[in-house]
Amino acid sequence: MTWSRQMIGVLWPAFLLASAIEILVFAMVDPSDLHWGGEALRLSRQGVYTVAFFVFWAMASASSAFTALLAMPPSREPTEPLQ
Repeated sequence: MTWSRQMIGVLWPAFLLASAIEILVFAMVDPSDLHWGGEALRLSRQGVYTVAFFVFWAMASASSAFTALLAMPPSREPTEPLQ
């Protein structure tokens, strides 16, 4: 599989998952009620939605990339025999 196809195979499902998580989270949480370090966030609602989406996408991408890494066939390099 080429590198670009593998990237699409990781990023597209992660994008869909991040979209679903964004909908679920912000159906229950109002961005204006969020606090960080005891202070209200200084971002607009749209800013909170944007930052949260990219955080969700990064987390889902990391999960998908790790799965793709584990699914790769082992290398065909000869190994040294155990002694």
